[in-house]
Amino acid sequence: MNRHIDIGSFIIALITLGLFVASLFIKGLTHDLFLETGVFLVSVKIIVMAHRNGVEVGHLNEKLDTILAALSKKNDQSANMTDGSLDRSNPRE
Repeated sequence: MNRHIDIGSFIIALITLGLFVASLFIKGLTHDLFLETGVFLVSVKIIVMAHRNGVEVGHLNEKLDTILAALSKKNDQSANMTDGSLDRSNPRE
């Protein structure tokens, strides 16, 4: 399985989760809980978006490699046809 989440994002998620849990014990279930929850959810959303971008970049790279291979194959075939028609020193007859 490919890893699309770098170590920095993972550490930030752990720190944010730790601070969120700590704020639950320090502040309790008060109005500030909504603020802390919002900060945590924004961090999670950014990490999920980074993961999705990594997956999409991988898919795009695969598609580009396929296109590049097809173009290379077509160029090689075109070059072989051109070379064969210009080479008159070796007649096929």
